[in-house]
Parts: sequence; C-alpha cells; structure tokens
Amino acid sequence: MDNQSDYANKRMNPADALSLVNHGDTIVVPTGVGEPPALLEALSDRRRDFRDVTVSQILPLRPYGYFDEQTQENVRHTAYFFGGPSRPGGQAGWIDFMPAYFSEIPQLIDRGYTPSDVVFTLASPMDEHGYFAISLAADYTMAAIKRARCVVLEVNPNVPYTFGDCHIHISQVAGLVESDTPLLEVGLPTIGPVEEAIGKYVADLIDDGSTLQIGYGAIPDAVVMQLKEKRDLGIHTEMFGDGILTLIESGAVTNRKKTFMPGKMAATFALGSNALYRYMDRNPALEMHPVDYTNDPYIAARNDKLIAINATMQIDLMGQCGSESLGTKPYSGTGGQADFVRAANRSKDGKAFIVLPSTAKGGTISRIAVTLTPGTHVTTSKNDISYVVTEYGVAQLRGKSAKQRAEALIGIAHPDFREQLTEQARSLHLL
Repeated sequence: MDNQSDYANKRMNPADALSLVNHGDTIVVPTGVGEPPALLEALSDRRRDFRDVTVSQILPLRPYGYFDEQTQENVRHTAYFFGGPSRPGGQAGWIDFMPAYFSEIPQLIDRGYTPSDVVFTLASPMDEHGYFAISLAADYTMAAIKRARCVVLEVNPNVPYTFGDCHIHISQVAGLVESDTPLLEVGLPTIGPVEEAIGKYVADLIDDGSTLQIGYGAIPDAVVMQLKEKRDLGIHTEMFGDGILTLIESGAVTNRKKTFMPGKMAATFALGSNALYRYMDRNPALEMHPVDYTNDPYIAARNDKLIAINATMQIDLMGQCGSESLGTKPYSGTGGQADFVRAANRSKDGKAFIVLPSTAKGGTISRIAVTLTPGTHVTTSKNDISYVVTEYGVAQLRGKSAKQRAEALIGIAHPDFREQLTEQARSLHLL
C-alpha cells in the first residue's frame, strides 16, 4: 500500500479515534503546544464513557474538561510537571504527579516504569516519504511512541516540519485526525526593573561564543534582551522560544563557535508565537530532539562555554533551590533545571545561573532563607549550585564552604532582611 492510501485508510474523526482507547489505558500527551486539542476535547466530551484512563503530560496549557475532580475515576490527569490547568488539582490532591528529571522521562517510559499505551499528539502534515514531524515537542513523546500500543496523530498544517529525531512514519500510526486550529501562542513574560537588574548581572558574565540554555520566565528573558550585542552565541536548550528568536534576528546567534553540533541549534520543545513556529519550518539551522538527548548533562556539556539560566522561587543559605513547590504545595515540577545546571558545571568554561528576585509578596518575604520552607521540594541541590543572582548582585557558591555560602547569599539578599538572616544564621551556627 502506498503512503497516501495508507493515510486515507487511517483518517478518522476525533470521536472515532477514541475507539482506540481501552479502559485502564495511559494516554501520553506532549509538552505544551504539542497537545492535540481536537483529540483532547473529544476525550473530555466522552470521558464518562471510560474507566480508569490516565492522561500523562508535562505542562498542559488548555483547561480541558477532564481536569474534573468529579470524573477522575473515568479520566484523570497525572502531571510530569504542573501547568495552569493542572496546578489547582495538584494542590488539592486529586491530580497526582511523578517526580523525575526531564531528561530521564524517556528512560522511565522505555523501561516500563511509567506506562505508555496510547499517544495523542499534534503533528505536521505528511511529507512525500510518509513521515510526520512531532516538532513542537519531541521531548518524551518519541519514547512513548516506541512503547505505545497505538499512536493517534492530530495533523495540522500550522505545525512546522522540522529536522532532527522527531519523525514518525505513517506505518507506525493507528489513526489520523485532521484539524486546522491555530497553534496556541505564548507571549514573552513582563519584564520589570528587578528582572532587568538581574539580567544585566548575568549578561555581564556571558562571553561571546557561549552556548545558551534559557528557561522560561521573566528573568531568563530579561537576560536574553541584554545579549543582543554579543557575538557568535549558540543554542542548545530544552525550550525554543521567542527570546531565542529575538537573539537570532539580532545577529547575536550564529552557532559557529559551538563545539557540539556546530552550526545547529538543538531543542526539545517549542513555546512561543506564530512567528517562532514559522521560523522552525524546514529550517536546517534547527533540530528538534528527544529530551534524553538535549538535556542529558553528558551530551549538553559537550558544548564548551555552556550557559544555563534558570529561575527558582526560594534558596536557603546552603544553596538548596526550591523551584517547584511553595512549601508542601506543588507549583510546577522538576523539569530540566538540574539537568542543565549539571551540564554547565561539566562544560569547559560553563556557567550555571540560578536567578530570583530577592523578595516575594510585595517585599514582605525574603526569597533567600536560612532554611527552605518546611516541605519544599528541593530541585537543585547544594552540591550542584553555582551562580546565584538577585537584583543585588551575584554569589558564586561552587567550591565555597557552608559559612562562605551563607555570607555570599546574605550579601545579595534584600537589605531589609540581611540583619535578620545574619542573626538566624548565627543561631544555627552557619556563621
């Protein structure tokens, strides 16, 4: 059978595609923009017809109907990382989560530690050779495709066709649903004076010829906005977003000085504007790869001068970062922060930055604390931490003693809290 005939035979509407899902199945869905809206809306509409079905995903973006406490025995969500639609259920306890480094989720799927019975994913239109690109989120989806009983694609002409290890052949597909829904756009965060100040400190420590990993958030993007005058930057990251596109358009990114994949950018998922998605389409300068490739510290560290820029919510005086929970309340997830901190630490002349405003809640709480709030999930350990940056300066903690760390972190805390932090540190014999 030729590819076009195979395509025609597998084409179906979203409701019919649900016949491929059995009771008790786990449906794996890609990160963010890669989630297939027509399929997930159909699942939401029919959720009461199922029993014990799980949807597993990082960072959901749309509030589908199955985010419903009343029908969790029919279809429930399990989070690899919380997004806006899943966070309330996670904090209330009726949505479960799976702690894991982003880089290791494909391995967990491949080894059967976490199930993958069905994959629902957005995909580009089929090329002349019968291949679709899972371009918006190769992440753990490619591993899930290999393990799944059946794969259902939502084929959308707005999805870019990209290069890299992100392709699936028509022969691997059980069902195809067509849609032309506009891709979800996620704008750049708002940048204020605090973010600008932090961004300048970080930018001053980034050399020409560095390779960047940039996390999502106002502070990482504030760094990006101050890198436009740099030269020959490279990109090896998990998220490909509009901040990076800004650097490309400014001429700061050339990828020529990269020591791994020279001339090429590597990422595992995209999150941004339609301009970004158009830029990705058939662009030979960009490759989308699974996250166990992009985020593997051993692979990413093959880039000399690797710069990792990630945000946290709280840090203690030993350097432990709580980036995913507010005390015991889950907020996001482990993600790739620790992956890239370790990669930058291994990289020749690499630098790993953890960035955070000095205060929260209108200046009433110091984000630099003597100890983390009880129950806080530690994301980056005291043994991995390197540079910490607030609007008051930079503390380089790697190789420093506990007392030296405490002194350095108090020095970049908000002035209103330094005396209190010093007294608390002395009471715990940290100073």
